[in-house]
Amino acid sequence: MIRRILVLFLLATLVVVMLVKEAQHRWLAPLSIAPEGYHLVVEPGQRLRAIVEHMQEQGVVSYPYLLLAYGRWTGLDEKIKRGEYLIPAGTTAGKLLSLLNEGKVIQYQVTFPEGITLSRAIELLAQQPHLQRLLTGTHDERITTLTASYPGPEGLFFPDSYRYDKGASDWQILQRAYQRMQAVLDQEWAGKESSLPYETAYEALIMASIVERETGVPVERQQIAGVFVLRLNKRMRLQTDPSVIYGLGPTFDGNLTRKHLQDESNPYNSYRHKGLPPTAISLPGRASIHAALHPGKGEALYFVAKGDGSHVFSKTLQEHQKAVRSYQLNRSKNYRSSPGKK
Repeated sequence: MIRRILVLFLLATLVVVMLVKEAQHRWLAPLSIAPEGYHLVVEPGQRLRAIVEHMQEQGVVSYPYLLLAYGRWTGLDEKIKRGEYLIPAGTTAGKLLSLLNEGKVIQYQVTFPEGITLSRAIELLAQQPHLQRLLTGTHDERITTLTASYPGPEGLFFPDSYRYDKGASDWQILQRAYQRMQAVLDQEWAGKESSLPYETAYEALIMASIVERETGVPVERQQIAGVFVLRLNKRMRLQTDPSVIYGLGPTFDGNLTRKHLQDESNPYNSYRHKGLPPTAISLPGRASIHAALHPGKGEALYFVAKGDGSHVFSKTLQEHQKAVRSYQLNRSKNYRSSPGKK
């Protein structure tokens, strides 16, 4: 009797050992994933069971009970992060759970170039196929609420590249851009030069937005800022075309006329109104913000585009008029009066 019990015990032990080894073999075996990887989307609130069942249906997971049992035992089944995953070939069941727990999702990117308008930034967001579209335009209630303490939302969103995962929204990206601009503006304002004609950091941002639109050659940023700061200090009109064009809005057809420059009804017409325009006119980058707060020390009061992105700077109106005759009245076919990137 004792011998029979001993034999049964040894057989049972052998069976258990074989089952453990088989389970271990299956656990360590790579999932059935093609060389290019397996694309998996985990929806918000989706549980491990639904994910595993879906993968089993597609022939990726052969032993779902192992995944589910291990997930429950370790608690990883409660820590699945939503998003879009690209599971590489060779991934085991254990590595799959680790990926879903760590949230190593596919990342996408959207870029706001320096000098674009908020309207254009929203258009770029709308073109992103992996972003949820929530915003209705620059007058969206979310935006007006966020920027309520300013005269307007223009210029308050930092131009940069923003990474996101599937399921994020255009509004989330824009909030990050706003927070980034606040941080950059605070940093630059803290280190500003003295005796500048700005009462607030926002006024410096307005100036930076003009500098951004006027600058075609980066090395000229501070010199251009210097011209505008000197004009403000002398209570001269800024007379900058980009602000006029911004005020014209979508009606502008690319041809800035004398009638446009004489239109006093345009609050952004810096040829008719003194001081800074009511709001920023673009999304300025850090370099232009820095230039607005550290303007060049030259004596130039005027500049005119040469047509290659750079400018001729003049101290007197007479010198300026001569430069205008040289570069504006005899334009080449590839003439550019403003940066081509914008």
